[in-house]
Amino acid sequence: MHLRSWIVLAVCLGRCILTAWQPAVAEQTDGPRPNVILVVTDDQGYGDMSCHGNPWIKTPHLNQLASESVRLDNFHVDPVCTPTRAALMTGRYCTRVGAWAVTEGRQLLDPDETTMAEVFQHSGYRTGMFGKWHLGDPPPFAPRTRGFQTVTRHMAGGVDEIGNPTGNDYFDDTYFRDGVAEKFDGYCTDIWFDETIRFVTQESDQPFFVYLPTNAMHSPYRVADEYSDPFTKLGFKEQRAKFYGMIANFDENLGRLLSAMDDNELRENTLLIFMSDNGTAQGASENDREDGFNAGMRGKKGSVYDGGHRVACFARWPNRFEPNRRLDDLTVHRDWLPTLMELCKLDSPRPIEFDGRSMASLLLGQNNEWPDRELVIERQRDDVISATEATGRRQPAFVVMNQRWRLVRDELYDIQKDPGQFDDIADQHPKVVERLRAAYNRTFADIQSTRKDYVRFPVGRNTETKTITVRDWHPTVGNVIWKPSQLSEDDLFINGFWEIDVERAGRYRIELQRYPDDALESMGVDRARLKLGTLEHTQSLTTQTSVASYELDLPAGPQRLQTWLRDAKTQRERGAYHVKITRLQESTP
Repeated sequence: MHLRSWIVLAVCLGRCILTAWQPAVAEQTDGPRPNVILVVTDDQGYGDMSCHGNPWIKTPHLNQLASESVRLDNFHVDPVCTPTRAALMTGRYCTRVGAWAVTEGRQLLDPDETTMAEVFQHSGYRTGMFGKWHLGDPPPFAPRTRGFQTVTRHMAGGVDEIGNPTGNDYFDDTYFRDGVAEKFDGYCTDIWFDETIRFVTQESDQPFFVYLPTNAMHSPYRVADEYSDPFTKLGFKEQRAKFYGMIANFDENLGRLLSAMDDNELRENTLLIFMSDNGTAQGASENDREDGFNAGMRGKKGSVYDGGHRVACFARWPNRFEPNRRLDDLTVHRDWLPTLMELCKLDSPRPIEFDGRSMASLLLGQNNEWPDRELVIERQRDDVISATEATGRRQPAFVVMNQRWRLVRDELYDIQKDPGQFDDIADQHPKVVERLRAAYNRTFADIQSTRKDYVRFPVGRNTETKTITVRDWHPTVGNVIWKPSQLSEDDLFINGFWEIDVERAGRYRIELQRYPDDALESMGVDRARLKLGTLEHTQSLTTQTSVASYELDLPAGPQRLQTWLRDAKTQRERGAYHVKITRLQESTP
């Protein structure tokens, strides 16, 4: 099965200018403010739907939504999930707000940032979030502390990752309803839509804002056979067949939501937005352009070629938007928060300096002169390097985009003549390369001037136990792990530190574990060591010990925490994979 499709992109030159939010309310007819539903799928690329030419997937409900929407055909996000979610929620560069990677403590959205949900809540909307957050699990990062009043979700970056109950596998899992673990019957995507439909059909005098970020179609690729079997019969290998099956299931659920909206008279005055968080994960190959379907684009998830960050975006609002209108203007995920503030007449609880701009006039058909823009998309590493280091091999992957050009690191593509990004013509246009590189350096330097070195885990605000895991440490030996099966790998010796902020001086209990509470077993270690700031403590253990516990007097302030568990057989050390911190009492004056 081989297919190549060329998609010609038309984009507009431009520069993204930081501006503090000044309400510029779009002209509207009298009537209530719209409800808003923001649907974000995981790892579904632009080509992973039949309305964009995919010859194998049938997505009738996505096709229907597209035909009823304004379609942003030149819409871009970050190449992986957490950065996209952070930028979407804040209207700001992911690196600026602290969440530019998916693990290693770099997935924590800075608590000082204002989120989309906080803006809606502050403006009188009731707010709900159902599915995948991936911007930090404990307070103050959790969605219930970021403006969402009603939440049903999984932890971490996937339902089966460390931080979730052991045994979650997409079917009949345990999720968290408003912070409380609850067993659910059914498939994950079905549950997120069930919760969304329940929320939007509740009687209320308030308009609603719903954020529906599914964990599908992220790996592991698991779905009922009835959805994947048709693709297996077409000859697809198991992973792609299941990936496509997950899309088919999502489309079916989208149909349920659209029907519920019609049945409850929510269609006309609800702004329904659909988008994805990055390019396809399984619908196409990275290097073989003839394998799968990617709408003619180069690259996939994780890439800074267009296939990694150009995604579908549909916006339906029957009361205000002309249906089936396609826009080729260059837009990004950072544009949505200022857009929604304008369209919905929202006020922010605090000033925001946006890295995006409002698309309201574009969506309403009131602006035929969208400004020139030069926009940056990055794929950052755990530790962001300085601008002077951003050369050669050490530079982060990035692209600078405008109407005609894509500067992908040092490669230059004329996207109008070469939408598939086959021919690097940097040598032919050195002045263009110089100009776009200068635009990147300015953006990079500006972001660096405002970002924090670390977003820290606050502990001790109250007596609730705070749990941090191996997913969240900054590696010093090896890397991180995020699958529960990796916890028991006896030949794996890795380590890292956590950056924490002790909010109140006092007596604390710190517990070191290899395994989570719901699968607790002996660690097989004979010594545990803990270093917290300038404090260091060591204790001997029996090999049957499952928890190493310390009680320490801690001063208030930022601290670096690292642990070592010495394996009794090999005498090698690994870090504690789970650490629990509990404030026991205040320090006495």
